[in-house]
Amino acid sequence: MKELQLKYGCNPNQKPSRIYLNSGDELPIDVLNGRPGYINFMDALNGWQLVSELKRATHLPAATSFKHVSPAGAAIGLPLTDKLAKIYWTDDHESLTPLAAAYARARGADRMSSFGDFIALSDVCDVPTARLIQKEVSDGVIAPGYEPEALEILKSKKKGAYNVIQIDPSYVPEPLEHKEIFGIVFEQGRNELNIAEDFFDNIVTKEKALPDEAKRDLAISMITLKYTQSNSVCYVKDGQAIGIGAGQQSRIHCTRLAGNKADNWWLRQHEKVLNLPFISGIGRADRDNAIDNYIGEDYKDVLNDGAWERIFTEKPQIFTCEEKREWLNQLSGVSLGSDAFFPFGDNIERAHRSGVSYIAEPGGSVRDDAVIKTCDKYGIVMAFTGIRLFHH
Repeated sequence: MKELQLKYGCNPNQKPSRIYLNSGDELPIDVLNGRPGYINFMDALNGWQLVSELKRATHLPAATSFKHVSPAGAAIGLPLTDKLAKIYWTDDHESLTPLAAAYARARGADRMSSFGDFIALSDVCDVPTARLIQKEVSDGVIAPGYEPEALEILKSKKKGAYNVIQIDPSYVPEPLEHKEIFGIVFEQGRNELNIAEDFFDNIVTKEKALPDEAKRDLAISMITLKYTQSNSVCYVKDGQAIGIGAGQQSRIHCTRLAGNKADNWWLRQHEKVLNLPFISGIGRADRDNAIDNYIGEDYKDVLNDGAWERIFTEKPQIFTCEEKREWLNQLSGVSLGSDAFFPFGDNIERAHRSGVSYIAEPGGSVRDDAVIKTCDKYGIVMAFTGIRLFHH
């Protein structure tokens, strides 16, 4: 197949639409089910690059949950704890394969943003992973292959219309890439930067101790940022992104957005949230929305009389600001990456409140000294990579 005609482009009024290679060669993908659209393919191909790079860097299966050309979550296949399994609605986690665990982590970190996602998997999709995907609201999946039973499970989604794409893992794109804006062609070399262990060697803070697990998490953060719309900041803990702030014009807003998502991930593990008395038969999306409201400023939307009865068997107690702050103060060991330098120390102050202990950023700001000083105040380890990772 040398080209694939699409229903329309980004919007229904943008016709005609197709995908093809400028070289005229065969496309490296096969559509096994469904009819993926323009944005689906953008998410799929960006997601595939991300998980392929995570797999190369960590030697573990990887998964990502993409929405509107940025990842909502990304993770590698480490086993789930009992608590993570509960907040990810994956009670049978002991039987999960590493690939399934990677997807559970990628999807579970920010379930609100992942609703209706496009999934990318680094490895052949197995049955446990397909069964997890089957339970979620999702637009489609891309992987290098599918076990026969897994493919049949995925084909049953969305009344048989679920998008399933298989990509040739040996495909290597041309070294130059092009895009058009307003009829003008832009050309640049592909970003083939290899984020390896030595990427974080230039530690500029007083604290120098950078454990192997932190290096791994920083690598996950930077690889995720490589495929996230800039400006962007990514918080990572235990092999998975827990907060991604994408596409903000101000870096402090990226840091706040990603930090708020990381906070929510941690708050969902509090006993008050884990033990919320949901009514029988409530849907996953309704559960996720209720939890998001309960732990946030709009908690009255689910606790007011006439509202809680539709969600809970009994009225939960308010999750107070003091309780939330006390719980958040227990979060630590978080790694943070930024796709460009931090211009002010306020970013470090905000990161510290979400348990950040390790930071990687390019450096090069005229205020680097002030940023380093703020890190030193909290004993945070910061490495300057010298490399910007803008993605547009």
